[in-house]
Amino acid sequence: MLALRVYIKGMVQGVGFRAYTKRLANSYGLSGWVRNLPDGGVEVFVQGDRDVVWDFLKRLMEGPPIARVEGMEIRKEVSKDEERDFVIKY
Repeated sequence: MLALRVYIKGMVQGVGFRAYTKRLANSYGLSGWVRNLPDGGVEVFVQGDRDVVWDFLKRLMEGPPIARVEGMEIRKEVSKDEERDFVIKY
């Protein structure tokens, strides 16, 4: 099990990025959450099988068509048993 916290910068708010992230995470069977940050970025906590998480992050870099991801900061986290689904936090 790999758990990561990811900070995403760029044009990622108001462009459907959180919904895209949730759909993508659900398609991979991952758990965690996504939320907007006050600085205009997006924060993601994701956990699951190591290879699946890394593939998810590669696809997340693409984002939805209208978004523009300019960078990601990735930090390793401790997995959380209470995170069973992937949700959008506000």
